[in-house]
Amino acid sequence: MTETLTPQQNVPEKHPFMSQKLHDNERIKSESNFLRGKIVEGLQEATTGAFSSDDVQLIKFHGLYQQDHRDFRAERKKQKLEPLYSFLLRARLPGGVITPQQLLEIDRISSELTNAGSIRLTTRQTFQYHGIYKRHLKSVFQELKFKANIDSIFTAGDVNRNVICTSNPMQSELHAQVYEWSTKISEMLLPHSNAFAEIWLDGEKIHETEHEPIYGETLLPRKFKIAVALPPFNDVDVHANDLNFVAIVKDTHVVGFNVLVGGGLGMTHGDKTTFPRKADDFGFIAVNDILEVTKAVVTTQRDLGNRVSRSHARTKYTLETHGVEKFKQEVEGRAGIRFEPSRPYEFTERGDRIGWVKGCDNKWHLTVFIESGRILDYPGKPLKSGLVAIAKIHQGDFRITSNQNLIIANVPEAEKDKIEILARQCGLIDDRHTAQRFNSMACVAFPTCPLAMAEAERYLPTLVNDIEILLKKHNLAEDHIVLRVTGCPNGCARSMLAEASLVGKAPGRYNLYLGGNTNGTRIPKMYQENIDQSSILATMDELIGRWAIERRAHEGFGDYVIRAGIIKKVIRASRDFHN
Repeated sequence: MTETLTPQQNVPEKHPFMSQKLHDNERIKSESNFLRGKIVEGLQEATTGAFSSDDVQLIKFHGLYQQDHRDFRAERKKQKLEPLYSFLLRARLPGGVITPQQLLEIDRISSELTNAGSIRLTTRQTFQYHGIYKRHLKSVFQELKFKANIDSIFTAGDVNRNVICTSNPMQSELHAQVYEWSTKISEMLLPHSNAFAEIWLDGEKIHETEHEPIYGETLLPRKFKIAVALPPFNDVDVHANDLNFVAIVKDTHVVGFNVLVGGGLGMTHGDKTTFPRKADDFGFIAVNDILEVTKAVVTTQRDLGNRVSRSHARTKYTLETHGVEKFKQEVEGRAGIRFEPSRPYEFTERGDRIGWVKGCDNKWHLTVFIESGRILDYPGKPLKSGLVAIAKIHQGDFRITSNQNLIIANVPEAEKDKIEILARQCGLIDDRHTAQRFNSMACVAFPTCPLAMAEAERYLPTLVNDIEILLKKHNLAEDHIVLRVTGCPNGCARSMLAEASLVGKAPGRYNLYLGGNTNGTRIPKMYQENIDQSSILATMDELIGRWAIERRAHEGFGDYVIRAGIIKKVIRASRDFHN
């Protein structure tokens, strides 16, 4: 067994990348005084709507992304104006559970302090605001914290992000257990620094020396994602996360977890050393070992991860570089455990069960579909106002799902009809929606994401309409394809776990990937590169037609294109890429 690094070490002397020049983000973190930087001074600078380049990186650790409205970029440049800067704020909500009162406050803040006026539910089981001007930032932070008891600490940056867990409403006792662990993991991995409270909440400054016992001064090499899954549901997409705990259940209790490490979906166009990767199964642990194992995986990635190349800094590349066994042994040494053989489990469902279901506690749960997670009042479809009306009478709670939908949870029998009426009036229940629309997802992309190369959220409704027409044409209207669109290859909508996915390459052009499966355990492969929307539809028309004729009983689209040989093997750096 290799020598185990102590958890207090951070980029140890024998780190494999110490002889190379570290990425500049490492300097920014090291010089930031525990993530303070010059953010306070930047807030007071009224001549610009932006922060300095260093602080643009640091504010991510506080849950903020600096953006500009790309639809207006060219015109503002022509008028010699700086870009129309605003900020995205992402909340920390482990497990995605909020109360009706919190939802009312979330809605009020979005209306009063953002120019977008919307609430967007994310694939990380939380919500985010778009369009916050710099002058309103402190007010948003303070209103969220003091009125709704919600913060945004460590929802971005090189740290553990929002911890997600299965939102399955049918197994109430089990959901409560996995939700509790997701919350405990989140709390354990919060920063010790007081920077967030000082900057945004006017908290008292700390004068004694600070330290981060888990993260160290330079935190992690890159972002880190954790999920807790409850079979047979894979709604959290375990192969998209750095660390995953798959709950093993006996009777009505979670007795332990299978630990999956090293999943991740991001890549870079044209760089074959970057790739999506499935997580490796390390084995089974007892339920009470979850926190120590979490800490061990995080600190191992902290100490062994690549700090030279940001493109290769995620946990998946650390496993590829050092080997799965070395990483696993390091985790065992730090956690003081030995992984047992994995316990059997099976994923059979992945999407959300839209509509009413009755839980084992005899409470009702209504899962409502929200396209791309965007909660806003549309003409003839006042989703946002409708949710406010529901929150004012709802006696249970709300749960954000990892598929950008919302569960109105724990509804007593006596209140069910009232909730149903309100949900139908505002369009939260719409019987015209198809299974295809329920199983399609997109990232934000244009106009606010600075990384977007093509449309995603704004293109998805049209794309789904077109796919629905093709399914109906080939007598498959009751079927669906797990379909996802991202504006760039970073994978925010988990496109590289879809049966068919579009990854933005340029405005109006995408790479088409095929061959994932319905339960999210297979990565699709490139089928066509840099094609336009008419080519996408022509290709899908042909393939859906073949699927309709040649499929086996209940065979999904992704399974069909693999079996029929439509997708050929593609050799990539990751052994998992062509599984």
